[in-house]
Amino acid sequence: MATVPDNPPSTFAPHGVADLLRRWIAPRPLAYERSCRSVLINGKFLSAPSTGVHRVAAELIRHCNHLLRTDPAWKGKLRLDLVIPYDAEDRAKKLGVPYRVVGPFRGIPWEQLTLPSVGGGSTILSLCNVGPVTSRDAVTMFHDAQVRLTPKSYSLPFRLWYRFHQFFTGRRHQRILTISQYSRQQLSRFGLASRSRVTVIPNGVDHFATAQADDRIIAKLGLDSGHYVAALANTQSHKNIRVLIDCFARPDMADKKLVLFGAATAADFEAIGAAPGPNVIFAGKVSDEELRAIYENALCFACPSTTEGFGLPPLEAMGARCPAVVAPCGALPEVCGEAALYADAHAPEEWAEAICELERNPALRRKLVTKGDEQVARFTWDGAARSLLATMNEYAR
Repeated sequence: MATVPDNPPSTFAPHGVADLLRRWIAPRPLAYERSCRSVLINGKFLSAPSTGVHRVAAELIRHCNHLLRTDPAWKGKLRLDLVIPYDAEDRAKKLGVPYRVVGPFRGIPWEQLTLPSVGGGSTILSLCNVGPVTSRDAVTMFHDAQVRLTPKSYSLPFRLWYRFHQFFTGRRHQRILTISQYSRQQLSRFGLASRSRVTVIPNGVDHFATAQADDRIIAKLGLDSGHYVAALANTQSHKNIRVLIDCFARPDMADKKLVLFGAATAADFEAIGAAPGPNVIFAGKVSDEELRAIYENALCFACPSTTEGFGLPPLEAMGARCPAVVAPCGALPEVCGEAALYADAHAPEEWAEAICELERNPALRRKLVTKGDEQVARFTWDGAARSLLATMNEYAR
């Protein structure tokens, strides 16, 4: 296979017709063996702020690229060609894999018009729920069916676009990927793709193993190790953080703290009628290093979601030797197995009981930490990447 430079040439941001044309007539990919199957990766996600879905895409691309360069079993079988719009280049550089900037347009127009036009006979792979509707030679990952399951979690324009897109691409694209058996069942249930056309590729969690805990966040937030519970700061209805706020409003929980990390603020929760009490602390957006410190020093991590397509945060917590208490909903039982405690998604008293039991029963907590180590070991990005490469080797041209 020909060698691809680490920093391939890219075009300049468009300021006129000439620049637009330069982006439209994009640099051609380097020559490869004719027997090599060609995959064009949709890099639109790199132009948006990072989310959990984006992390999955980034890790899969990184690990697939590594395997194609280093594993003799995969050398020469596939060519991955990451293409991005002009506003995604900063994040693409950080990804550390070869890429091409193609144009014109950005956002949805780029994904639906530009991307299909530069395929050049390659199969288009989209890893973040959305791919080009008009393409048939494509493989797309639907992480879940949340837009159908919990429509109140999303804006009306978002719901309409996803419903339209998934209805057509689920039927037109060669293969649909998803991240759990639960999501596979839901995609079939809503008629988005038959079970026989869906391949399950579970997420990995070992990206978190390389993060070194930044304990300064603990002092900054005024926390005592082992005396607080960590959870997501998210107001989407299916994340169900309201039940934790109600739990920590109980008199028997007054001496414990709930630490919410993420973008949502106290005002955001008040706006949905879930006013947090004085023992609820908002950490804001945190780095992986800060998050690892929060996990390592927490009594446990709480995930009361009423549905999840996978449930990466509980596994991340387990990877930092922090037990998880989760709701028995969505893919959470499938992903967490016997390594978590379970509490009814709508019963604050059950969450209080589970949290207090972990505090007064150190042996139970140690048992869950050990089981968590075993559970986390089942989910690696290397394994996920190998499954993805095998799928693309079957369906790519």
